Amino acid sequence: MNSYAEKFNNAIAKTFFQKLPLHEQEFIQEKAFEYKFSHQEIKQIINIARDLGMWDEKRISVIFPQHSQRKVVFSRLVKEYESIRNKPNSYKNFTLKNIPKEQKYTFKTESKEGFGLGLCPVASEKTRCCNLLTLDAVESCGFDCSYCSIQSFYNQNTITFDSSFADKLLKLELDPNKTYHIGTGQASDSLMFGNREGVLDALFAFAGKNPNVILEFKTKSDNIKYLLENEVPKNILCTWSLNTQTIVDNEEHLTASLDKRINAARKLADKGVKVGFHFHPIVEYEGYLDEYQAVYEKLILNFQPSEVALVSFGTLTFIKPVIKQLREREFRSKITQIPHEDASGKTSYPEATKIEMFKHAYESFAPWQHTDDKVFFYLCMEPHELWAKTFGYQYATNNDFEHAMLASYSKKIGQDYLI
Repeated sequence: MNSYAEKFNNAIAKTFFQKLPLHEQEFIQEKAFEYKFSHQEIKQIINIARDLGMWDEKRISVIFPQHSQRKVVFSRLVKEYESIRNKPNSYKNFTLKNIPKEQKYTFKTESKEGFGLGLCPVASEKTRCCNLLTLDAVESCGFDCSYCSIQSFYNQNTITFDSSFADKLLKLELDPNKTYHIGTGQASDSLMFGNREGVLDALFAFAGKNPNVILEFKTKSDNIKYLLENEVPKNILCTWSLNTQTIVDNEEHLTASLDKRINAARKLADKGVKVGFHFHPIVEYEGYLDEYQAVYEKLILNFQPSEVALVSFGTLTFIKPVIKQLREREFRSKITQIPHEDASGKTSYPEATKIEMFKHAYESFAPWQHTDDKVFFYLCMEPHELWAKTFGYQYATNNDFEHAMLASYSKKIGQDYLI
């Protein structure tokens, strides 16, 4: 084996080379031997090819430049790749590939050590955070949203329940003179599995025993049967993660449609349950502002501000393990086809794009901001200074943000806020 062949084989080890179509493997190998690309250049070229296939864009053989010098070829290739990644996405000619048509997973119930109550896993002093406490009632999710970070932490095909969850929850001791905000939608969807293994029985009992806890169920499902059939404690909020139908169809696989989510929220609001809506992630693509505007207007038309506790906005943020996980999959998604800029150790859209999407969203909900029964709006996982640039105000600290949120939620459900 000559020295470059050995160098090439070493470079493609532990990459996505074998996952590329055979003709692309052959093309990359041919060009690598022709230009004698370096170890790091080969790895980057493989990632470029993998991304272009995932995004359903022009393939690497089409955009590969012609020039005699290696550095010029590589530089032009990267530049063309970046231009494809940075342009506004379009789903008009995008075709899905290898997307599951139905939910397929196995359930596992086991006694787990410890208790899954902790700080929000994305909490950071670098971003304005509400200090949410999260409760891992279930681990992993049966939905298949292409941007979801849960897939990098859990086995996506195994849904795990803690057999001692109810007992642990009953024994949990909290300060009765303090208001808590606890969410169950971080490690899984809060409602898609209903009352399996008695999870909702346990949570309803916990909410009833601890009226100072504001318990939030966050979902992309329309599985509200249990809540319709049972009396819902007033300190339970039911919130829906919403997106345009374009994103639901192309990136939020197996979830309930936009209309089904909104209809489910309407049914619970009719029952007197306070609801909320999370637009996270807002995704930039051609015509996205108009499509999101239509969703915002639909909510304003169908709900009174007195029925809605909160509306949050956020966007795509990535950590390296999630991007690697996405490249591992044999599917198509445009979710990583964004201009990646540093965002407190992660990557996300440039600030100008965020200001556009968040300012537009917040201003669209003006009718819910200027009433005696105001809805609480917030940005999730965004830098402190972005609030002033989009909302026109900001909180000095995370604690100030948390206090404002809890005071608003407490007022909305008719309880005293206990600091």
